[in-house]
Amino acid sequence: MVPLCRAVARTGFAAQQQEVDCVSEEKKPQVAALLIHGLGGTEYDLGALGKMLQAGQVHARSPLLPGHGTRPQDLLRCQWQDWVEAMRAEYRALKAEHGQVHLAGVCLGALVALEVARLEQHEGKLAVYAPPLFLDGWSIPHKAWLRHLVYWLPALARRMRVPECEPYGIKNPRIRRAIQQRFEREEKFHYAYIPLACVREVDRLRRHLVARLGEIRCQTLVVHAREDEITSMRSARYLRRHLAGTVEVLPLTNSYHMVMVDSERAAVLQRSQRFFGVAPG
Repeated sequence: MVPLCRAVARTGFAAQQQEVDCVSEEKKPQVAALLIHGLGGTEYDLGALGKMLQAGQVHARSPLLPGHGTRPQDLLRCQWQDWVEAMRAEYRALKAEHGQVHLAGVCLGALVALEVARLEQHEGKLAVYAPPLFLDGWSIPHKAWLRHLVYWLPALARRMRVPECEPYGIKNPRIRRAIQQRFEREEKFHYAYIPLACVREVDRLRRHLVARLGEIRCQTLVVHAREDEITSMRSARYLRRHLAGTVEVLPLTNSYHMVMVDSERAAVLQRSQRFFGVAPG
């Protein structure tokens, strides 16, 4: 009788230990990724990046930047520091919960991700898509420099609008038509215009970053289209030369600015998948 009781006790202990092991495995923190959208945009700017990471068991978070997701006028209440501090708070929350965090951003989100990486001494991986370190793409008017004069007239800068128009950052004609139809339906995926005063904040963030890139030491992937209408390949080359960590550059030949949703989006996702070390989902 005693040996039988001991056997039952041992069996019960083994079952309990197995249950504890399973619970511990379930509570093991996932790697996380903070994904930051572009100016005037939403998580749509990031294409399927979040879904790809989630399928690879990476917890992906795509919060809205301050002033976004409501109406363009709300951008007038924001300075570039507000965007950075909001994403720093998201970053710290993810790090506290998951331990390891990766960073990614597109357009303005790429600039914000760079600044967050610098301030937080980021050690995970950083992917920046179409980073507009310089506004020198083929669609930028030759007299665009005059905006700096308007900045000295704050009331005028708040009233002036920069509309979203053709080609909407998209080279693929079919996708471009779909984007135009979404604007016509007034869907909330992207603002129809940006106040010029908000562009001033982007300019200020760009200037701030250029002098401080050497403080960013993490492994970085830069994805940039050769025909980007907003920012030329100069931005990618500058990052490769001045970031302190290892930098990989993926140049695209059949896309414009919105590289996550244009013709080469599948290639961008595949390269991102390898960069983040994510197994195919």
